Amino acid sequence: MKSILRELRTERGWSQAHLADLLEVSRQTVNAIETDRYDPSLPLAFAIAHIFAKPIEEIFSI
Repeated sequence: MKSILRELRTERGWSQAHLADLLEVSRQTVNAIETDRYDPSLPLAFAIAHIFAKPIEEIFSI
């Protein structure tokens, strides 16, 4: 699964650690999602969409 998470995060000037804190996950999890090595669970995908105020489909694609 591809994502634009890195672009969204850097647009806001957030570090991976800051986003991880907001999502209550590890920095490594954020890194793995950004590098397409890990597909987030549905609840985590919803949390990411909520933080960035975007539909899940706009952030993640197959």
